[in-house]
Amino acid sequence: MIYTVTFNPSIDYIVTVDHFVPGRVNRTIKERILPGGKGINVSWVLHNLGYESTALGFVAGFTGEHLQTLLQEKGITTDLIRVEEGMSRINVKIRSDWEQQEESEINGMGPVVDETAIRKLYEKLDPLQSGDILVLAGSVPTGLSASVYREIMSRLKSKNLRIVVDAAGDLLLEVLPYHPFLIKPNNHELGELFGVTIRDKEEAIFYGRKLQDMGARNVLISMGADGAVLVAEDTSVHRLDAPCGKVVNAVGAGDSMVAGFLAGFLDKEDYAYALRMGACAGSASAFSEDLATGAEVMALFHAEC
Repeated sequence: MIYTVTFNPSIDYIVTVDHFVPGRVNRTIKERILPGGKGINVSWVLHNLGYESTALGFVAGFTGEHLQTLLQEKGITTDLIRVEEGMSRINVKIRSDWEQQEESEINGMGPVVDETAIRKLYEKLDPLQSGDILVLAGSVPTGLSASVYREIMSRLKSKNLRIVVDAAGDLLLEVLPYHPFLIKPNNHELGELFGVTIRDKEEAIFYGRKLQDMGARNVLISMGADGAVLVAEDTSVHRLDAPCGKVVNAVGAGDSMVAGFLAGFLDKEDYAYALRMGACAGSASAFSEDLATGAEVMALFHAEC
């Protein structure tokens, strides 16, 4: 089984205006409402690729209720925990002069997650069994310990799970001693971990190996238009250029890459194939208004470019 945890899921309210002017009344010409959050995005794309998962996380208020409805409409299995204080966040994304790819974001805070809610999450995680996949992704809401990823991995360390961590900064560094199956920093996040600028794939590979030395098993590094690299636990290294296409919506592209990699790995247990599936899933989402469908991913997978 595959489980994803999104600690601070959202409703994404995406609006397009002709030209956004701060301090003025701006009227939308297009509006969309989607479920959001890194783990939820992983579950969404896995579902589109034919792999079912259970999305775990915390919701609150009327926005939490609507978020659950949106996920059900997408066919995503959920086991979300309701908390009493606050409300599930609304993230507003304002797109203006889309040909210039200008976008502004206002992200909400999310609910307060207390110790009672964390215990409920542990009750859902404790039954996981050897071979299960657990994806921990995204930021943490108010009231939640900044070391929660590490605490979860410590609690589950004897279960022989394949744990994927898609987070930045200390959230990521703290879990490395627990040997996550996969981590997925982008090139900017990777550089920030070591105080450097990653300029090409070879530098990404060099610092990816450093993360392996610190405990990660597989390091998948997304590099936007420059493609991606995978430093695998079998000592192999794989480089891939980005598929050709026009970026329409970069939101969720990294999460889609995680989903594509997992689907590819589960399909063939081949790292080169998994990397290609991941890159195609990430790009297919970036080239679409929505997250990638299975057909869109496979069209890129078989494309000449």
